[in-house]
This record gives sequence, structure tokens and C-alpha cells, in this order.
Amino acid sequence: MLPVCDHYSGVEARMVKSLQLQADMLHEFGVCVFDVTLDCEDGAPVGGERDQAIMVAALANSAYGATNLVANGSRRRIGARLHAVDHPAFAADVDIVVGGAAQALSYIMVPKVETLADVETVVAAIDVAVRPGVRSDSLPLHVLIESPAAVHRAFEIAAHPRVQSISFGLMDFVSSHAGAIPHTAMEVRAANDSVTLDQFHHPLVVRAKLDISSACHAAGKVPSHCVVTELRDAGVVERAAKTACAAFGYTRMWSIHPSQIQPILRAFTPSAQDIELAAHIVERACREDWAPISVDGKLHDRASFRYFWQVLERANQTGCAMPEPMQIYFPSWAH
Repeated sequence: MLPVCDHYSGVEARMVKSLQLQADMLHEFGVCVFDVTLDCEDGAPVGGERDQAIMVAALANSAYGATNLVANGSRRRIGARLHAVDHPAFAADVDIVVGGAAQALSYIMVPKVETLADVETVVAAIDVAVRPGVRSDSLPLHVLIESPAAVHRAFEIAAHPRVQSISFGLMDFVSSHAGAIPHTAMEVRAANDSVTLDQFHHPLVVRAKLDISSACHAAGKVPSHCVVTELRDAGVVERAAKTACAAFGYTRMWSIHPSQIQPILRAFTPSAQDIELAAHIVERACREDWAPISVDGKLHDRASFRYFWQVLERANQTGCAMPEPMQIYFPSWAH
């Protein structure tokens, strides 16, 4: 499982603060509860793409080698968003960021992926850029789908073995419809508003979100929900994240401001009651060698065992203290 929050930052001072916040929360929770994606695309001014890529590579390497985290054996997660495959800066991004910081990166994010051929192009480019002996594993790829045509191809894109996650690009998706979708579809309507066609109620946006989520789950990949533009309204962010998780099947969500990280974590964190129930069922199942069991008059078998194990994984990934019987499986909380 990937962390439930993917935090994007493209300005140097904010990237540094984001990396420090990640380190602080890693120490606090014992696991890396959110990814930091250093942004070469939206962070780079026109004409400054090369300098941005150099800065991203340097920051990734610096964070990777942080002595305090290395000494504690902590594992942090840092990614980089490059320019799109057809952008003039793409090749230089790959050369500088992947070529210079492959060991420090947990994944590469590529925006505006339209086809399976785009994925193949990216994979070939990053594999060539990784210097011999730098990594023992292949660098995972996260892709951003932002158009109706790309949504149509979501299943074949998700099935590519190097694609680890697909994100939905809401704002570009809406704007690609030439005004046919209202601007309200880029927003989250008020809790007492049952009329406005926002991003959770406009049929075309809803269909796109569900297609991406379904494609990811079919291929065993991670669907990552789009941004919430209400930057500092924690209530709106948390409500949107809960809807994305519970109603649309997303297991990860973008943050574009540090104040959005905690609301996203709260929304994706299982309740204390769900964690206790999951621990109880998994413990019972283990004692019965995974044979069907009855808990509170309800049948549970390997299908529900798998579900409740995933609840525990989500709880651990969001920094929850685990019930004592489960600490053997999640040793970061054994203390």
C-alpha cells in the first residue's frame, strides 16, 4: 500500500518545508504517512525548467541522505513530477532528475499521459537514465490522466506492469471539454447544497473518476484522487477526501497545501471501532487456521479476512497505534 496522501510542492522554500514536515511526521508516527512529490512541471517558470530539475534532484538527494533518518532506519518516500512526454523539457528532466537522483526517488510521476505508448516511452527513457548499479529495482511510474481520451484508455494504462498508481487530473479534464462542463465541476459544493454540479456530482466527472478507480483496482494499482482547490478549508478537504475514499474507491489523494495533509490523513484513517473489529477478526482467523468463523453471529471467511487485513494495513499506513495482538505484524508499533 502507498501512503494515502501525496503532497505536491514546486517552490524551493515550500519543497524544503514539505520534506522537513515529512521527516517530523515520520518520527512522530513511525511510518511515512505521506509522500512528497517534488514538482518539475507546475513549479518551473517558463525558461527555468532546467534549473528546476537540478533543484529537484539536489533536494531529493539531500533528503535521502539525511543522517538522522538513516540512523533511525526510517524509510521516507520522495517522488518527482516531470514534464509531459511531448514537452520540450521532458528529456532534460529525465536526464537530470532520474539520472542524478534515481536512488533517492520512490517513483516518477508523469502528467498528461494519453496512451499506453506514452507509458512505454517514459519507461524506456527512465530506464536508460538510471545509471548502472544505482538501483536494484525498477523505478515505479505514477501517471496523471487528464483528458476524456485518456480516461477511455485507463484500463490498459493501469495494466502496464510499471504503473503503480493513476491520478485523476480534474482541472484539465474539465477544461478539455471546451466549456461543456461548468466551472463548478472543479469545486466542492457546500454541505447544504444539493443542486450545484460539483466534482462529486457532475455525471461526466463522476464517470471519469469511477473509470479510473475501477481500472486501478482491476489491475491491483492505486487510484489517487484529484486536488481540492479550497486550499485552507480543512472541513471541505476532509469531506471531499471521505467521499473519494468511501464512495469512489480511491485509496490515495493529492495535497497541494500543507494544511490539507492532516484532513486527508483523517479521512482515510479507519475508525477506532473498525480497527478493533479488524484486529479481532484477524486474530480469531489466525487461531482457526483461516477456516470460516462466526463473529457476533456473522460469517467470515478468507474474503472478509483479506478485507479486514487491508483495514489494518490502512491503519498502520496512516499512523494509527495497532491493537496489541497485531503488533507482531506491524513491528513499528511494538514499542
